[in-house]
Amino acid sequence: MLKLCSELEMVASCYEAKRDTLRETKELEQKWLEEKEEALVAASNHTERLKMEKEKISELSVLQDTKAKIQKMKVYQESLMECLGDILEKHVPLPQNDSSTNKKKKNIAQESDEDLISLNEILELLMNQVLNTPHDPYVTIDSTFWPPYIEMLLRYGIAVRHQENNFKIRLETFC
Repeated sequence: MLKLCSELEMVASCYEAKRDTLRETKELEQKWLEEKEEALVAASNHTERLKMEKEKISELSVLQDTKAKIQKMKVYQESLMECLGDILEKHVPLPQNDSSTNKKKKNIAQESDEDLISLNEILELLMNQVLNTPHDPYVTIDSTFWPPYIEMLLRYGIAVRHQENNFKIRLETFC
């Protein structure tokens, strides 16, 4: 019986030791769980804040990006228009009548040349008309348009005549 008592005491002390280690493990894991829950709460709060900031920033950044793109396109368009103007000025100048011998004819020709607009201005009028009034893109041809310029624009498919009025042209749509 003494032997049995001593063995039972040994078993009891082993179980107490195991119980103590299990309690320590349980306490450590509870601390770990509490820390992880705090970290989870902090992370979820942080993500909520980031989402709110992202929504605010995304609206603002989209607006700023769009403004920047519009500005870049305006600068690009200006450079293209300058290049077009330079090319047209160099290769397609206004007509000049130096072959006239009579002074009266020269004066009349010079007056009519002064009224003529350049090909650059014609193209600018056509482009502005298309952009400003897309529902009515036609420009009326008058005496300021030099006929060879109009014929050149029509022949090369840059402009087309109005179906009912031959004195109106518009810029051809390009794909």
